[in-house]
Formats: sequence, C-alpha cells, structure tokens
Amino acid sequence: MLNSSEFILLHTTKFGENSIVLHTLSKVYGRKGLFVKSMPRRSMTSLFFPLSILEADIYETSRSKLFTARNVSSRYPLAGIRNNLSKSAMSMFISEVIYRVVRDGMNDPALYDMCERNILLLDALETDFSNFHLYFLLEFIIALGFSPDPDALAPFVGDRLPAVSRFVELPFSEAMLVPMSGELRNEIAEKLLKYIEYHTESSVNVNSLKVLRELFR
Repeated sequence: MLNSSEFILLHTTKFGENSIVLHTLSKVYGRKGLFVKSMPRRSMTSLFFPLSILEADIYETSRSKLFTARNVSSRYPLAGIRNNLSKSAMSMFISEVIYRVVRDGMNDPALYDMCERNILLLDALETDFSNFHLYFLLEFIIALGFSPDPDALAPFVGDRLPAVSRFVELPFSEAMLVPMSGELRNEIAEKLLKYIEYHTESSVNVNSLKVLRELFR
C-alpha cells in the first residue's frame, strides 16, 4: 500500500553506508520508524535535521513494522531555525524530548498538530524566544493529557513555583518577555522534565539540555 504523508523528524539512525532509519511523528502513523534506502549524503545533510517537517511516499507492508519512505522532500524550509544557533539548539532539545517520551506506535493527531504549530512558530520568531523551550514543555504536557497547573507542578518545581506559575498564566507574547537568567531557565526545564518523567513513566534523559545550558547561561 502506498500513501503520501507528512511527518516531523525526531531522530535518525544510520543503516549501512547510505541508508537511514527516520524516527518520526506524523498525523497518519503517529510515532513511526521509516526506512530510507540509498540516500545521497548531501541529501541526508540538507533534509534530516531535528524537527524537519518532511513529506514522502510511504510504502506499507505487513511483513515489517518498519515502512519504507521514498521521494523524501522538505515541506517547509525552516530557515529561521536552521540559520540561528540558539533556535537549532532548541529544536534539538524539543525533538529529543518528543523522541524519548512518545512511544513507538502512539498515534495522536492533536499532538502532531501542536508540534507542527510550535515548530512553525519558533521558525517565525525573530526576537524574544529564549523562553520558548519552556513554553513548549508546558504545551507538550497539556497535549499528553496532563494539567500543568500550580498545584500539580508544586511537588516538582519546589521554590521555583512562583516563577513557573507566572509563566503558566501569561499569554504567549508576554511569557516570551519574562526576564529569566539562563540558570533559572535551565532549572525550570529540568523540573518540568521530571514532571513529564513521573506522569509518563518514562526516562527523559535529554542530552541536548547540556547544549542549552551552555547557550543560555
């Protein structure tokens, strides 16, 4: 069976010399691994970066859980993310969080819509996006079916509750302007990840958080 599908790239695994497995999130398949055969190295570099929104022809088979993707192309250039080091670091962080939390086979079209909307939003922002990854974590928590209200967050954020509560209550444009030190942002991100770990019973050991620590000191 052949379907044309749009998907968000979360992670890649090299397979042989010039083939690759794409770990993706889509509205049709949910979290799904896709096999791409014999891709030129240049295409791998230009297409497959964290949170790329791609489209391809998907060949389904009952013989394997791993479907094959052909004619892979970029749906949006996302130049605003690719050409900005801070945004690229955020996209690495966000993609790793989704990759580690959303289990293979899980399918929630609303989750996909939320992720795509936020990727395009991050790409479009020109200034005042240093708090964006915190905003995404809160949106992600809601999309997973949990409520990040102050009472629910209190056991995880401790004495940072006033700062987190203020952030939760503000509209997006104002939340992006909340002054925070890099140290505070990193601490809040770690505490929100602990909340996600607890409620999803998953291990969210996000390596790319170290990059954000270095960028937002």
